[in-house]
Amino acid sequence: MSFELLRTSLSILLQGLVTTLLLSVASIVGGTLIGLFAAVLRSFGPWGTDRIARLYTELFRGTPVLITLMFIYFGVSYFGYAIDVFAAGVIGLSVYQGAYIAEVFRAGIEAVPKGQWEVSQILGLSRTQAFAFVVLPQTGRIVLPPLIGQYLSLIKDTSIVSMIGMSELMHGGQAIVDRIGKPVEVQALWINALSIASAWNPHWQALRDQALLSFAAHCYERRAASRA
Repeated sequence: MSFELLRTSLSILLQGLVTTLLLSVASIVGGTLIGLFAAVLRSFGPWGTDRIARLYTELFRGTPVLITLMFIYFGVSYFGYAIDVFAAGVIGLSVYQGAYIAEVFRAGIEAVPKGQWEVSQILGLSRTQAFAFVVLPQTGRIVLPPLIGQYLSLIKDTSIVSMIGMSELMHGGQAIVDRIGKPVEVQALWINALSIASAWNPHWQALRDQALLSFAAHCYERRAASRA
């Protein structure tokens, strides 16, 4: 394998990495806001809004993320509007993951002892003030571990956005493989790089696992093709 050719191809991988990071951060912010809003509606919303929030969570939790992405990207175009593939990816992942994050927040809100509400009322706080200054900070500490797990799942889901035309990390890696023709060496190179990065920052572990899954799928496809 020509390492000079590999070196010149790393810009594709780095560009895909930056795209994945931007997509992940934007989707995490959007999904968290949507999930928190849906959780508040289910717990404290006026009559009827709790049913709407429950319908939203049940609908998108039961719908594959690929269907959500395609519905947003191609559905908007069907009505005569143009949408950027990055925007479609952010909206799709935010809406999809927001349904799961909503359940995480709702469980955290319900885990706060009811005595906290009673003490807040005794102190003269309104319901909104009690939620913002008393319940929500405690909820954040409760939901932090499962919330991080959901964020890692979101990072893994960014690879599916390539199905609607976005060149992210996984798509960039496949482009290098198609160019060089050495999938084992290329995959091993950036899996090792991500492993080193995950040792420095555990959040990179999701990207490394994503690369391992891609590599395993590629090996399985090659083995199946050789048997055919």
